[in-house]
Amino acid sequence: MFKRALWQGLIAGTAGGVVMTLGEKLEQAVTGRPDSHVPARVLQRLSGLPEHPGKQPLPVNWAMHFGQAAALGVLRSVMAHAGLRGPLASAKFTVVRLTNDQILENATGVGAPPPTWPRRELAVDVLHKTVYAFVTGVVADALARRSSGLGPGQRHAALRPGRRPGVGPLPRGEVYGR
Repeated sequence: MFKRALWQGLIAGTAGGVVMTLGEKLEQAVTGRPDSHVPARVLQRLSGLPEHPGKQPLPVNWAMHFGQAAALGVLRSVMAHAGLRGPLASAKFTVVRLTNDQILENATGVGAPPPTWPRRELAVDVLHKTVYAFVTGVVADALARRSSGLGPGQRHAALRPGRRPGVGPLPRGEVYGR
């Protein structure tokens, strides 16, 4: 499962990153909002690369932007393979995506906590990360469904719908783990 989740997650996360970026570019054309250089600054701080004032090198910006999208896609793929699929799973993943950004940006001193942001900027960020999470989820769910069918959690739920007493776990040989 983990080998499939890895490559499928990289694909799903990259797809989510591409759609998020296209949405950002469209939104920027309408609103006039400038490009963000936060991803490049975070990568420079994390990797020890030299920092540059002002506009950041596009390859560094995109390496962090798409690298982070692809890497987090692996987690969404693991969720899908375990049986955590659909819009609710993607909503949960949205929180993970936003939290990941905030940990990296705040730990490196590049960003500030969202409660200090202007409301419009916060809304735009949440919107774009939600698009990423849901597109990544759709792709991860489809790939997991195609390669492994129902996840263990979904098979367990199918034994007796709803959370009920008396429904033991699936047999060990039918799940991931040892």
